[in-house]
Amino acid sequence: MPHFKSTYHSKIYRDFRGIGDSEYRAVIRFYEEKETDIKHLEFEEYFELLVAYTNALFEIGSYQKHLLMVDHVIESSIQQNIKTYKGEDIFYNMLFKKAASLFNNLDYNKADYILRELIKINPEDNYTAMFLKKCLRKKHPAFVRNSRAAGIFLFLLTALIICIEVLFVRPFYGMHANLIETSRLTIFFMGFAMLIGGEFYHRWLVEKEVNAYMAEIRNQKKQKNTSSV
Repeated sequence: MPHFKSTYHSKIYRDFRGIGDSEYRAVIRFYEEKETDIKHLEFEEYFELLVAYTNALFEIGSYQKHLLMVDHVIESSIQQNIKTYKGEDIFYNMLFKKAASLFNNLDYNKADYILRELIKINPEDNYTAMFLKKCLRKKHPAFVRNSRAAGIFLFLLTALIICIEVLFVRPFYGMHANLIETSRLTIFFMGFAMLIGGEFYHRWLVEKEVNAYMAEIRNQKKQKNTSSV
């Protein structure tokens, strides 16, 4: 990011700098109270306040507001050719936080798309890969929903068998009690297996998909670098 052309800073900027870095609500309150004046600052000062405000919204969990602001930060950084901000890749970081806000707003499809694009930028970022896996685990395919439904049905059937066993079988048909008990336990464990099995299979598929995707992007980058040499 370009350095300030002067050692002089506006009063608004000086007042802003008096707020602690972790006082997120104070940052938000300051920005929203003085937003009109902030927009007329020199770009360097304006951009610093804009980034601080956007990050503060994310930190307090105001994800809807954060999504309204983060695109503006990204656009401004591209227009002004700002690649790094405070030693970090601002484009990458802002996109990552945008994905996190989308995730927390339950918009898993858009978060999925952004995280895949970030992996294209840096396929060595395991943290982004872990986040993508977490996002995909939230997107339950049909077989997971079906296995859950089947498991719940079997649990309810187990409860019904228990009622029949207690009210009718044991008092009047005791000779069949062992058979009913065995059937009840079998159905219960089948339900448990359906619930757990579907979840574990889904997790395995997610791990496989993301690892394969990262390997594919790495190979593409490797081939591109080889061909350019």
